Amino acid sequence: MFVLPLILIAVLFGFGFLHPIWWVAAAVLVYGATRHGRDRGGGRSRGGGPDLGDYRDYQERRDRQDRWDRRYSRQYRARWRREDRRDHEDRS
Repeated sequence: MFVLPLILIAVLFGFGFLHPIWWVAAAVLVYGATRHGRDRGGGRSRGGGPDLGDYRDYQERRDRQDRWDRRYSRQYRARWRREDRRDHEDRS
């Protein structure tokens, strides 16, 4: 499936010698193919690079939000306080 866009890019590049606007069309096609290829990968990086720090920040925000929700919910307030105390003691 990737061969057809490569042939199209080569043809457009060749036509660029006749009229430079075809080079622009080829460049747009290359840009679109690279953006589509980059977005298609998905998933987490396995290298442990900067995405790992972003995930840790996300985890910390989520944990803080969970603690906030538990602390200020009206239902089961005493149980949440006990669990928060236990969490705090575990971290110390």
